[in-house]
Amino acid sequence: MDTNAKPIANPSVVLREEFDDCAVLFDPDTGEGYAVNPTGVFCWKRFDGRHTLAEITAELRAACEDAPAEAEQNVQEFSEELAGKGLIGFEVQ
Repeated sequence: MDTNAKPIANPSVVLREEFDDCAVLFDPDTGEGYAVNPTGVFCWKRFDGRHTLAEITAELRAACEDAPAEAEQNVQEFSEELAGKGLIGFEVQ
């Protein structure tokens, strides 16, 4: 996936932050919920159609001094997984 892609959250999907280390993305259209970790929440909050995947990764690295070397790949894979479930799309440029 292109790191210049700008993910945008499905407006129907609800983020519910349950605990410090867990949150749930709930899709009311399907009735399904998906557990996400704090890194997933960090990314989700930036899936607004204004941030590219590269920018999200850079912000993640700046916010987390121990971000792994494969952070860019992880952000891409996370966004692809959510897109496959219909939870996000990508802003057309």
